[in-house]
Amino acid sequence: MKTTTRLTAIVAAALSVSTQAQTQPPAPGCTSEESKRLDFWVGNWEATHSGGKSSNRITKVLGGCVVLEEFRGMPGTNLDGMSVSTFDPATRRWRQTWVDNTGAYLDFNAATVDGSMAFERSLEKDGKRIRQRMVFRDVKADSFQWDWQRSDDDGASWKTTWQIAYKRAK
Repeated sequence: MKTTTRLTAIVAAALSVSTQAQTQPPAPGCTSEESKRLDFWVGNWEATHSGGKSSNRITKVLGGCVVLEEFRGMPGTNLDGMSVSTFDPATRRWRQTWVDNTGAYLDFNAATVDGSMAFERSLEKDGKRIRQRMVFRDVKADSFQWDWQRSDDDGASWKTTWQIAYKRAK
């Protein structure tokens, strides 16, 4: 009889804790130093590239856990896009997803290139593996360089195919 009473008490306590856990909001998980690694990017930017000037608005959303990019191509172009970036505490890696008005969908994982924050991805095209990455370099309070790079030899060499000079918009 005592065993049944004890077992009933344990089950009741477990159910109480389980119900309590389901009704309480998750603890904020975006306060670590690593989860703030892209904070330099937050703000309104003028993006100068070979095609002219575009604008890029970067905000933190969803309780500060997601970095939202809203890219607007220069006047007269047809490229508008957005990305969401977040630090995944389970894998301890940043991830980013880009989509745009051409139907593009690109998914990236964090990388470090010569000490700079980067995002990288691999894809297969015509039976050949291609690697792509974007590198944030020369980061200062009001400016940085962004390089889009490609490797056709699995990362042995990289070619910069698009550069953007970012200046904080006033």
